[in-house]
Amino acid sequence: MDLLPLPEMASSAEPIARRLVDWLRHAIVTMRIRPGEKLSEQDLARRFGVSRQPVREAFIKLAESGLVRVLPQRGTLVVKISLEAVEDARFIREAIECAVAAEAARRADQRALAAVRACLDDAAAALAAGDSDHFFSLDEEFHQRLAAAAGRPNSWRVVEEQKAQMDRVRYLDMSDSIPMKTVMAQHLAIIAAVESGDARAAETAMRVHLTEILVSLPKLAARWPDLFEPLGFDGGARGSAGMRAAGG
Repeated sequence: MDLLPLPEMASSAEPIARRLVDWLRHAIVTMRIRPGEKLSEQDLARRFGVSRQPVREAFIKLAESGLVRVLPQRGTLVVKISLEAVEDARFIREAIECAVAAEAARRADQRALAAVRACLDDAAAALAAGDSDHFFSLDEEFHQRLAAAAGRPNSWRVVEEQKAQMDRVRYLDMSDSIPMKTVMAQHLAIIAAVESGDARAAETAMRVHLTEILVSLPKLAARWPDLFEPLGFDGGARGSAGMRAAGG
């Protein structure tokens, strides 16, 4: 398990459980913690130097996002990637983010657009360096800044709650420089349409961007079959897992 450096638990006012969620989520999305791995509440509490309660709370939150399955008396398992959950998340993202792109084209000011452009400049540098980790985080930042530019920052928070399974597929796809180049080109097309004030073109460019995963998804599932759940599998990763965790 090639984990990230531990966060400094005493150095921030942010709740410990929230920092644990962020750290574990990133480790799972970037495959440092692999699908099928078992997580120990006791081991993580010892590793972080915290009580077991915030670790338990983090597991519950991750279960609600569909990333882990809490098995009473048996531990917590990182779930495999669900094709159905990925497609559901993509559908939700398309509905929200196409509207965001159109809204940004109608109302974004130059200062907000400059912030989006600055993010794309950083992404271009990450692409040139072949840094998929940094490029992935900048991809997130691009969408977040675009929502802010549209005057709809809460829309990104809604998307974040839905896209955990989709993020793992996106990270797998970005491990190759060609998909990173494709993503970069699509981001540039989105911001160009937004800057021109063409709401319809901005919406179309965002839809093209968010449907790209439908092309790569079957290829990735075939390439890494051990990372994906069989089609039609229902392990109760979302919702019921969180309720079992809360009850156990």
